[in-house]
Amino acid sequence: MAIDTSNSEPISIIPGDTVKWTRSLQDFPASAGWALSYELLNSQHRYQIAAVAAGDAHRVVISAQATDGYAPGSYDWRARVTNADEVYTVGTGRLTVAPSFGTAGDVRSHARRTLDAIEAVLEGRATSATAEYEINGRRLKYIPLNELHAMRSKYQREVAAEQGKSGPRGVSGRIMVRFGQ
Repeated sequence: MAIDTSNSEPISIIPGDTVKWTRSLQDFPASAGWALSYELLNSQHRYQIAAVAAGDAHRVVISAQATDGYAPGSYDWRARVTNADEVYTVGTGRLTVAPSFGTAGDVRSHARRTLDAIEAVLEGRATSATAEYEINGRRLKYIPLNELHAMRSKYQREVAAEQGKSGPRGVSGRIMVRFGQ
């Protein structure tokens, strides 16, 4: 089965997948000698991608081998056309490179990691009645339980939103219907 290609830049890339799109730029046709290139950039990585002419359009294909080497994270991208001494930026945006299943690491979102940490603290605090203590002049004071519960509720809502659910109880916003005879 062939995968349809897009007429716009992707919003995410999965390492190890081939990525394709075609850009038609009326003012900068490939047939007139304009070359389109992309640059992906974040604080740690930079990737350059060149398009090839496809009639008047510009065709971009990033091989599975190339995307397999992309580091996960958010990237700003810039599209530029060149023809002899002329260079113009024709687009900018942001995309995400997903974590690869082949690499080790924590792939949970910030909200999920924070919620898990808060719940671990609450579980640990359930066996301790100490709110603060002092040893050799150093004082340690724990976050009050009511603040922890408020933070927990906030992150439960964020995690539920990430999962497409409306609240911490996991009530989905979808309505399921079945028609039968």
